[in-house]
Amino acid sequence: MKKYTLPVINQQIETVVLANGEFPTHPIALSILENSKYLVCCDGAINNLSHINKIPDAIVGDCDSLSKENQLRFSNIIHRISEQDTNDLTKAVHFCIEQGRKKITILGATGKREDHTIGNISLLCEYMKCGDVEMITDYGVFVGIETNSAFESSLKQQVSLFSIDRCKVTTHNLLYPVTNHEFTNWWQATLNEATDKEFYIETNGRMIIYRAFL
Repeated sequence: MKKYTLPVINQQIETVVLANGEFPTHPIALSILENSKYLVCCDGAINNLSHINKIPDAIVGDCDSLSKENQLRFSNIIHRISEQDTNDLTKAVHFCIEQGRKKITILGATGKREDHTIGNISLLCEYMKCGDVEMITDYGVFVGIETNSAFESSLKQQVSLFSIDRCKVTTHNLLYPVTNHEFTNWWQATLNEATDKEFYIETNGRMIIYRAFL
């Protein structure tokens, strides 16, 4: 059974992808960004990176959101991918995976536009097929799963489950237990709460799990 830990301040992440949503402000998200060993920016995200005075290792995307100034400044690390079948976040994640970087943390993928936020979160269930990918926001952490999994948690931590597939779900150590239940809409398994330092989910379908920061 795979276990998913919680992110912490000063944690060094091997590979971070910074998307072009709202720039991170939570201490954990900012710490992970600042301590990233390898940083990939979706093209428009580089315009905001000056907030922390950090230079990325690569800029990936169709470059339609990249300022002319930054196109010149970072010309040697730009990887232009013009196809429009995927968004810039997916282009950046695939770029990392093609380099053998399969443990990836995504930052800045929410906010600004709700349609982009929903789309980016749902993509976690695509990325998990080829990598170990989590998404950290200013409010918590999302991961995609498709098999029985364990999650590090804190007492009374807020937890939400989102079933992408219609599958049987059972939970352990959540305030509102679920036993062999099939959810038919995303909202139905939201707003739960951890009752221990770890909780467990049994599933045979794709799900997205959210743990809120305390």
